[in-house]
Amino acid sequence: MSIKVQNITKTFGSQKALKDISFSIEKGEIVGFLGPNGAGKSTMMRVLTTYHKADSGEAQINGFDVETAKSSVQKNIGYLPEHNPLYLEMYVKEYLAFNADVYKVAKERIIEVIEQTGLTSEAHKKIGQLSKGYRQRVGLAAALLHNPDVLILDEPTTGLDPNQLIEIRKLILEIGKEKTILFSTHIMKEVEAVCDRVIIINKGELVADKKLEDLREEEQQIIEVEFDYRVEEVLLNKLPNVDKVKNIGGFVYEITFNTSKDMRPVVFDFAHDNELKTLQLSRKNKNLESLFTELTN
Repeated sequence: MSIKVQNITKTFGSQKALKDISFSIEKGEIVGFLGPNGAGKSTMMRVLTTYHKADSGEAQINGFDVETAKSSVQKNIGYLPEHNPLYLEMYVKEYLAFNADVYKVAKERIIEVIEQTGLTSEAHKKIGQLSKGYRQRVGLAAALLHNPDVLILDEPTTGLDPNQLIEIRKLILEIGKEKTILFSTHIMKEVEAVCDRVIIINKGELVADKKLEDLREEEQQIIEVEFDYRVEEVLLNKLPNVDKVKNIGGFVYEITFNTSKDMRPVVFDFAHDNELKTLQLSRKNKNLESLFTELTN
């Protein structure tokens, strides 16, 4: 087990940031850690990386307790915080050499992580001259220097343009072939593209722990339909296999069905039978974004 969290609780003053959180992550998994701002994601990551002490509960990295074996935990973990702490006046190689001295790793390792993170063409530059995407690569290179088994990345793609997002996504996938990765992000498409699994917390509580494969296979669909006239929701709720009906504005309705069968013909027939016109009719599978919204609203 790479990461094991049992009943972790953390309070700051009167605010309970984490409430009895438990989860585990197997070796080689890439797990997305999601939640609204203030949900407790960064606090949980700081507990795992020994920056915060939990009020109660236990957490382990590769079998080492984050409270009683901090040095061993730090050797087994690479951490890229949300606000990447870089020295902008230092050159890339100089900064990595400084970190290599801290970790007491061979200087040859610097060249290896520069190549691994695609920094070869920028290694001679000052960090302050680099784009946001390359600065994130420098942070990842520093986190990888001591060759940890576990990587914890807090919002690694914040502020990147679309091309930089693709580059960092590819890099995370490549690193994930050999390491366990837990990373937090607000970009659902990144999670769906990179992760094996998602953990969602809200107001300090764990509200979902799902494999992406299971989420895709769930027999649930959402039909979005626009009629030419307002319809009483009670009538739409009488359709077969309806789980929920929501008016999302004007004459547009979102109908959630608990079935894999395409329900658009049923909605179309409903409109015809009630002398309504369908101005638009589309089907959406329940995706990560809709699950996130449902659990955190």
